[in-house]
Amino acid sequence: MAAKAEKFATQVEGDVLAAVRELARREGRQIQALVTEALADLVAKHKHGRPRAQVIEAYLASHERYSPLYRKLAK
Repeated sequence: MAAKAEKFATQVEGDVLAAVRELARREGRQIQALVTEALADLVAKHKHGRPRAQVIEAYLASHERYSPLYRKLAK
């Protein structure tokens, strides 16, 4: 069973809100769904104090594939 949604009010910068509205429109989703997703991601990021597993996996795959290039760019 899904948790009951609670109403709350906040303020955001106008350009951020416009971007979220456009994203919601393009994806055919409600703003509240995007806000819930964003807040859940933020909580998960801070809860673990380290990057999420999929971020680490992507980094390791990238490093394995492009490490010679990364070394050249670092010089």
